[in-house]
Amino acid sequence: VQLQASGGGLVQAGGSLRLSCAASGSIFSFNGMGWYRQAPGKQRELVASITLFGRTTYADSVQGRFSISTDNARNTVYLQMNNLKPEDTAVYYCNRAPVTATTYWGQGTQVTVSS
Repeated sequence: VQLQASGGGLVQAGGSLRLSCAASGSIFSFNGMGWYRQAPGKQRELVASITLFGRTTYADSVQGRFSISTDNARNTVYLQMNNLKPEDTAVYYCNRAPVTATTYWGQGTQVTVSS
């Protein structure tokens, strides 16, 4: 299953964006899905995940501002990001959750939040 993230862009602090992740096959082939991000000079981190049963988890830094959801019929995973902050600036990736050492990472989508 290939994953393609989209929806990034430039937004002012306090603004919102919705990222989309389109899967070429069923997202049920994974135990869960997640959104990850990597800022310049920092390690990639998991910001939100959702299990097959719809249980969601969030990083403390985005709790209450980001929301992950799925459209199973469209094999798409979304990340609604509200009240964006400059520190949210990063390349955002979608992938299975959890990942393994050999998990392939696609291109991601750039999110830039200006102050």
